[in-house]
Amino acid sequence: MTTLTLYYTPGTCALAVHIALHEAQAGHELVRLDFAAQQQRSPEYLAINPKGRVPALVTEHGVLTETPALLAYVAQRYAQAQLAPLDPFAFARMQEFNNYLASTVHVAHAHRPRASRWADEPASHADMLRKVPQNMAECFGVIERHYLQPSGLPCSARWPERALRRAATGAENGRKKAPAPA
Repeated sequence: MTTLTLYYTPGTCALAVHIALHEAQAGHELVRLDFAAQQQRSPEYLAINPKGRVPALVTEHGVLTETPALLAYVAQRYAQAQLAPLDPFAFARMQEFNNYLASTVHVAHAHRPRASRWADEPASHADMLRKVPQNMAECFGVIERHYLQPSGLPCSARWPERALRRAATGAENGRKKAPAPA
């Protein structure tokens, strides 16, 4: 069986893909990039992912990037793990949620630690930092009202207790959060 290779950095959304690979019992290797040393900007990594971001997943068919795409790939490639609904509408709702996390929630949060991506002036950075709590509260309000209701995502009402029981979250070992890739 072909081994997948996941490029990641601790503390990034690559953790979601690592958890999915673990849950699917998919053979995979991990390659840790050191952002402090700018490894994501190295010619070697840019040849794998020209965006210079993580995660990147090397498959036998080529390289995939962007967390929602990688999560869908793992869920479909390892369908027996039941990581995603088979019903097309339910799958689309899951994709809707994953894309909201990646394109809206993540970006709203990123203005705090990485304001320099969007503005050069220190005053602009300060404005963005002040706005992050409000933006994040609005994002989580949408999640609570739209996705975490019984009619929201498939199985969303049972998700918290199910997630805590899963091996990849480490709950069986008394950990409160999912393990970071080594």
